[in-house]
Amino acid sequence: MLTRGVAIAVLTALATLSLPHASFAKDGPRGDGGIECGLYDCEVEVNVPGQAGGRDNGSGGSGNAGDQADGGKSTDLTNCTYKLVDPPPPAGSLDWEGHEPGDGAVYEETCRWGDSGDTIVRIVWLAEPPGEDAVDPAVLAQQAVDQMTLLGPDIASPRSAGRYTVGVPMWMWVNQSATTYGPNTASASAGGVTVTAVAKVSKIAWRMGDGSTVTCTGPGTPYSGSASMAESPTCGHVYSTTSAGAPGGKYAVAATSTWTIDWQGGGAAGQLTEIRQSDVQVAVGEVQVVR
Repeated sequence: MLTRGVAIAVLTALATLSLPHASFAKDGPRGDGGIECGLYDCEVEVNVPGQAGGRDNGSGGSGNAGDQADGGKSTDLTNCTYKLVDPPPPAGSLDWEGHEPGDGAVYEETCRWGDSGDTIVRIVWLAEPPGEDAVDPAVLAQQAVDQMTLLGPDIASPRSAGRYTVGVPMWMWVNQSATTYGPNTASASAGGVTVTAVAKVSKIAWRMGDGSTVTCTGPGTPYSGSASMAESPTCGHVYSTTSAGAPGGKYAVAATSTWTIDWQGGGAAGQLTEIRQSDVQVAVGEVQVVR
């Protein structure tokens, strides 16, 4: 039987307790048990099949948390990062695991659970600060991206209130901001490692609603009256049929941004991709000839 105080948050099944230190228990491959909460802490009793005694606290700052009774390492929890709990728990808290404040420190440990993609967040006591090898820079990079507000294109043209004509060049462009086009910058830190990520839209794919797709590598060029009937030099489309037969009499235009995120830190670097979409309804008619 394994008994200890932990704080576990499973992002796919999150529960909340109105306590200064919340603890959660989840049946699963690591066993089952009960939970008892006091004023500041919760004590979780976990019955681990085939294991008598031992600790499961990720001590020593290893990238794979979960020491087993036989001295081996669990492969369930990987890519762990650590954040010092500030302010620290009060003296006597279960989070100190029987130690006194000043003897080691209490950390918030964030790990991935096997291949499921779930994230486990719990409170652990460590005798020494976790080494930099316990921090996966790629995990911090994703955390930095998660802090950003990356949105779909802020479509300036075409407009839903506009009227467009078959055979007349349509100029397409978007408004630019940190959240809709970039650059957008954020950082994440853990265990003495800081990763900085910079996101920018690398292309926008326009699905025009008539079966056509136009891919533009820039924000497009705003139309000027002096351009007359010329086509856009950077991003445009010419409709050959009206939208009369489309639902609601308008083409459903979808603009999909590809955000390219470059990151570096902790002696590593890499690139991530995020996709965002915006939509607009466009009415396309024919030239009216007066006889």
